[in-house]
This record gives sequence, structure tokens and C-alpha cells, in this order.
Amino acid sequence: MVNINMRIAVLLTAVSIFAIACGSDSEGTAPVVVATEASADVEPAEEREEPRTLQESLEQYPRHNDDESGFGVILGTPDLGVGQNRVAFVMTDNDFGIVKTPFARVETFFVPKSGETEGPVESVTAQFFDFPLKVRGLYVSNLNLDREGTWEINVTVPDTSGERVGIRFPVEVAAKPKSVALGAKVPPTSNGTLSDVASVFELTTASQPDNSLYDAKIDDLVAAGTPFVVTFASPAFCTNALCGPQVEVLSEVGAEFGDLAEYVHIDLYENPDEIKGDLSRGQRTSILKDWGVHTDEWTFIVDGKGEVIAKFEAFVPREELSAAVQKYLGAGV
Repeated sequence: MVNINMRIAVLLTAVSIFAIACGSDSEGTAPVVVATEASADVEPAEEREEPRTLQESLEQYPRHNDDESGFGVILGTPDLGVGQNRVAFVMTDNDFGIVKTPFARVETFFVPKSGETEGPVESVTAQFFDFPLKVRGLYVSNLNLDREGTWEINVTVPDTSGERVGIRFPVEVAAKPKSVALGAKVPPTSNGTLSDVASVFELTTASQPDNSLYDAKIDDLVAAGTPFVVTFASPAFCTNALCGPQVEVLSEVGAEFGDLAEYVHIDLYENPDEIKGDLSRGQRTSILKDWGVHTDEWTFIVDGKGEVIAKFEAFVPREELSAAVQKYLGAGV
């Protein structure tokens, strides 16, 4: 095995992967922003989800560790379905922290219930994106997982000798995703707006809210044929390695591309002003189940027909979201 101090050709950041969010050379072309596969609409929910504990928040993303190689991975996009998928993950070194090479190689292998493993089925480049304060970050790739069942993903980066090192881990691909799929109509959504409340803090756990994110009801936008970008997140309770300052990024992209769409934040909790630091008081909004959202940070781009045209599980960096808004809603292309 290659000596661990010589393995990585670029910077490793020794930070905790559980920190609460605060605020080149290339192996190939950086991935084009796409989103996960299309399928049927998600059925509306009837019951509210119970409050999620801190431990449940930390455990919602699958984790894998390879003791032999010394690498680990946290999968930020467990909602995988047959077709094109945005696959995002944090790669770690057990001794030094988060791996931050500019690019990683991603290979996929299909594992049938009987017979030999097939692959590599696909080999692509994953791009690393820093979080805003550059203490953490994640890799993003786009993979065509064309069959339901168990797959394996092999992620490698170069060491100083040119040898590739990394980790191989399993993922499960469903026939269709839990979340609202590409091409599907969004469910009826009567989110609260500033006109419904006395204070913006009844709508968000953000400490310094951007009021422009709370002035539009999704049902009204769909009826008017207005494209929009919506983020589901709870800024005050961002407590895992795949969670970043998504609402701030949404606000920045909205300021840059406000002529292309409306920008909406829906907090995970429908009573943020009552939580007061005690998450057991929180009531998770039923809108999450309506949209099939099971993890704690999602962003969707919706066109004028009310159909999802791109979606992002876990943190989507500003560069990636800006590129997607331009790609799908037509700024300068």
C-alpha cells in the first residue's frame, strides 16, 4: 500500500465532517449539471413527519470506510433511481480529513443477484466544489445508472507517484426515486408567505432571512406559468457533512438571475419561531412528504409548465446551481 503521507497530490483539510455549516489540472471535462431520472409523480402526504433527532440527521447519508486504503466516503445522494443521476459525495482520508483534489475518477459496476459483477459500466470525472468558507466540500458527478439493483462506485484520486488510490462502495438504485422526478409535475404546494405571517421568522430558521425568498406561493407560481427554484432546508439545523449554507446560495443566485425565475425557500419546520434551540419542538412540514423529500437539503428547478427540470440532493454549490439555472432557464445560452 502506498504510504498515507504520500498518497494525495493536493491539499487535504483536517476538519470535522460533522461541523455545522457557516456560512487546474483536469482529467477531463467538468461534469455538465443534470438531475436524477424521470418517473411518476409523488403521492401527496397525509401525515406530518416526526421531528428528526441530531443523530438521525447525522445518519441520513450512507457512510463507508475502507480500513486498508484509509479512505472513507459519505454519499450525499442516496435517492438514486434508474437513469441519469447527479451523484454527490464527500471523500475523506481517515488520518487527515476531507480529500480536496480538483477532480476524481468515478467508475461504476453493476452487481447482479447472480453472476459476475459487470464493469466498469461507465467512467467519468467528478469535480470537487468547495463550500463557501472552503473548510469543507464535496464531489459531484453525473452517472447513468441504467438498471435497478445494487451497483458499486469506485472513486480514485492520484497520489504523488501517479498511482490511483481511493475507495469502492455499494449503492442501491431503485426503479424510480422517492423525490419528485424529472419531467414530473410538482405536487400542490401551499407554502406560507410573508402575507400569511406577522414575522418572517415564522417561516424560516435563518438568522438573517432574505425576505424575497418568502413572497411567492408555489401554487400561484405554477398557475401563472412562472419558473422557479425552490430549496428545502433548515439553516439553523445544518448538522452533517453534506449540509451547507444552501439558503444563502439560493439568495445569491436569485440576485444574479432574478429575471429568469422566482426563488423560494421552504424550511423543513413549519414552526421555526417556536423551536428556540430545542429541535424536539419542531414540526416537520408535510410539504416534504408531498415532494418525496427524505434527506435534509434539496433544491429543485421547475419550469413554466410546473415540471421539474433539474434537482439536487444535499448541498449544491453556487457554481453548480448558477450553471444549472443558466442551462435550464436560458441565460446567455
